[in-house]
Amino acid sequence: MKAVDDFLAGLQQLQPAGLLIEGEAGIGKTTMLAGVVDAARQAGFRVLSAHGDQSGSGLAHAAIADLFAGVQTDILDGLPELQRRAADGVLRRGDGTGGPTDERVIAAALLGAVHGSATRTPVLVAVDDVQWLDPSSVAVLAFVARRVKGRVGFVVAERPGVGPGLPAATWLQVGTGALTRLPVAPMSLGALHTMLSSRLGRRFSRPQIVRIAEVSGGNPLYALELARVADGAGSRPGQRLPESLSELVRLRVDGLAEDVRDVLLVAASATSPTVDLLAKAVGVTPAAVTGLVEAAEVEGIVVIDGNRIRFTHPVLANGIYAGADPQRRREVHRRLADLKTDPELRARHLALASTVADETTLTTLDAAADAARARGAPAAAAELLEWAMQLGGDSVSRRIRAAEHHVVAGDMRRAATLLEQALVDLRPGVLCAIALNLLAGVRMVEDDYIRAVELLERARADADNDAVLVTTLLSLGFCLGMTGSFTAQLATVREAVAVAERAGVPALTSRALAMWVHVSFQAGNGLDSAALLRAVDLEDPEDNTPIPFRASAARGLSLALTGRLAEADGQLAAVAQRSAQRGAEQDVMAVLGYRTLVAIWRGRYAEADAYAADTMERAEQLGGSMVIAFSICAAVAAYRGREDQARDQAAGALAQGGDYVALTVWASATLAFLEVSRGNYEQALEAAEPLVDLYRDFPGTELMSACFMPDAIESLIAVGRLDEAEPLIAAFERNGAELDRPWQLAIGNRCRAMLLSATGDLDGALAAAERAMAEHARLPMPFERARSALTLGEVLRRLRRRDAAAAAVRDALAQFEELGVPLWVARARIALSGLAVSGSAVGSELTDSERRIAELAASGMSNRDVAETLFVSVKTIETNLSRVYRKLGIRSRAQLGRMLR
Repeated sequence: MKAVDDFLAGLQQLQPAGLLIEGEAGIGKTTMLAGVVDAARQAGFRVLSAHGDQSGSGLAHAAIADLFAGVQTDILDGLPELQRRAADGVLRRGDGTGGPTDERVIAAALLGAVHGSATRTPVLVAVDDVQWLDPSSVAVLAFVARRVKGRVGFVVAERPGVGPGLPAATWLQVGTGALTRLPVAPMSLGALHTMLSSRLGRRFSRPQIVRIAEVSGGNPLYALELARVADGAGSRPGQRLPESLSELVRLRVDGLAEDVRDVLLVAASATSPTVDLLAKAVGVTPAAVTGLVEAAEVEGIVVIDGNRIRFTHPVLANGIYAGADPQRRREVHRRLADLKTDPELRARHLALASTVADETTLTTLDAAADAARARGAPAAAAELLEWAMQLGGDSVSRRIRAAEHHVVAGDMRRAATLLEQALVDLRPGVLCAIALNLLAGVRMVEDDYIRAVELLERARADADNDAVLVTTLLSLGFCLGMTGSFTAQLATVREAVAVAERAGVPALTSRALAMWVHVSFQAGNGLDSAALLRAVDLEDPEDNTPIPFRASAARGLSLALTGRLAEADGQLAAVAQRSAQRGAEQDVMAVLGYRTLVAIWRGRYAEADAYAADTMERAEQLGGSMVIAFSICAAVAAYRGREDQARDQAAGALAQGGDYVALTVWASATLAFLEVSRGNYEQALEAAEPLVDLYRDFPGTELMSACFMPDAIESLIAVGRLDEAEPLIAAFERNGAELDRPWQLAIGNRCRAMLLSATGDLDGALAAAERAMAEHARLPMPFERARSALTLGEVLRRLRRRDAAAAAVRDALAQFEELGVPLWVARARIALSGLAVSGSAVGSELTDSERRIAELAASGMSNRDVAETLFVSVKTIETNLSRVYRKLGIRSRAQLGRMLR
């Protein structure tokens, strides 16, 4: 088939791809998937295969275990230790001493295993009956599919409209490519005849084939079963054929002996039926079971594969199960529960055996939920608890626990529903505080920080447990920062540290100290090195602490904000690697945002571009808020001169950030920077003033919180609002001197030079500009140094020290050109052109704009280059040059160059 051939051929081109085979029961999906698998194996692919289990009694991650089982042992052993332990847990191997794992680590482990396999041969992940996959397996597969790179393909078969989960097309996104959907068409009359003759060993008359085709609709399984019925009945004229596949299956099942049906019912109810298991459940010898199963094998219903029993088609298993008396089904599940030692399998069978659960069943479901969560299957844990609730065990505590599992699994909507229900019945107290904390977490994911603050303030009043109170205070401190309540934020985090110390839990103390270090630093109190060191020492590397509360991340950011950029990037890279090994995509994205800013500050814009693109890709994969990704990408685009992209992405961040100015600082700062780059100071102030108002009473002027201030101050000076610029400059000078912070001192002196120059104190301006340049000598931020050099050149020009001014501007121009910041290259060239044309007779005859155009044209630039540099049309350049030639009495650029020299 061409679609299959194209799919496999595309995988050889190092581009991931996905193929979704769709169709009704019995239409031939499994056969087609098997054909793809065979073709892939013949082409040298390593195939990792699995299938869904419609019994509902299987373990979470059962399909993932099947996929891991197909990976070579040395590749699994070569995974990072954390991931290897997770894979061992899914495979039920090892000594079980690795401790609890996390679903994200399992997903990262499978992704690593797939990529490791793909370095040797192309890889095909093949999953049949995805509609029956457990939610934990779906979550892992979706994670891996979105992130695969190279020669990796996914092919899945699905029966639409059935199963507990969403259709595969909604969650199966393979890499960045499209998912090819391949509906399986009914078989033609001729194809049906050939298939039936081959499978049943006899030929059918045309009227028989026509009747079978009409009734089956071309469905091969339905047709095969119809042919068996017709064949067994002698194909009498006028014989009525079953009108549905389910009726046909029921007829076939009813034709079996009762004891055979009993054995098959056990097989249909079990996840992995074996002869021994069936013998124990039915209460007969294995030999007797084998004889009964062989009777069904003769009828083409099952196949005996060693000790295992396999139905020839899931429809037949479903027919056996659905056709059984409900009381009989429950009895079988009770027997299987007695035979199962695994807590999750036992719990599932007990639940399926019950209509109203007794205390034993509820306790078993609770224990199974705990076991599933420890195995990294939060979705399964939530499912088990909700099962208990449906069986009559609905309680506030189960709702809260189920909601917590849903939060970890990423189902925020269901978590919110359960928590809102629970809060209606809860009295004030620690359980209420826990529920409020969880619901606040959901609102934080939705970027609804005002609502989150309200919930956390309620939790703060109810949290009479220190551990719960610390968690509440830290979340509250984060949300207060997002709403711009910085004074309350500082006090709240200070209280969190005190409560954590009282609680005496190292991990909580580490989180509180880490956040305190960052919040206190941003507030202008300097770096609390002792607290940071202690936070790092107490950090649990196995803990799933979010980035804002993680000590190692706080250390990396502190290094960056104190000017130690290379060390900062190394530290943040280590945090990102650890987060990636855990599959913590939100954390990886947050750290990538920090690394992008560090790369911008270091003048490494190619690196920044790569980090920003990675951030955007991960944000799109995760769904939800794109504020961070838009903001970071806009900042890089602005420096790189991609003005339209920068404006669009900044606008996207502002639209999603709503009224939370603190959340969109970098987006607004980018717009202000763009306008300053173009010399549009009024527009720059429009973008920056909301930020200035937000931070007006904020004492700190550190790089992260005051990134927009240099552009805001320059704009205020440019439009003549000098009195408003003065206190902002003074804050930079004061804080920089007190903390000995090179960035603040450099910015403060540069802005002071601009202000003094605007008031006519040129000597004072020169001294300030030179102090700024001296501070840049210990600050590895080349763009900021070049910008200060440009300011120095302007001050020297006004002092009529043209040679020194030209040297300073050439220094800035060379740095801007090396960095690749086109808007600032243009500014430097314009400044240099004004210095190069002296105040001689030439200068007296030409206007300022004509002098600039003349100098650029004489330098060898084309009219188009000059137009792009000055942001005008080519026609404007041509008109001005004609005027210049006329005024100077010349006819060529060569004459213009000689005259200017």
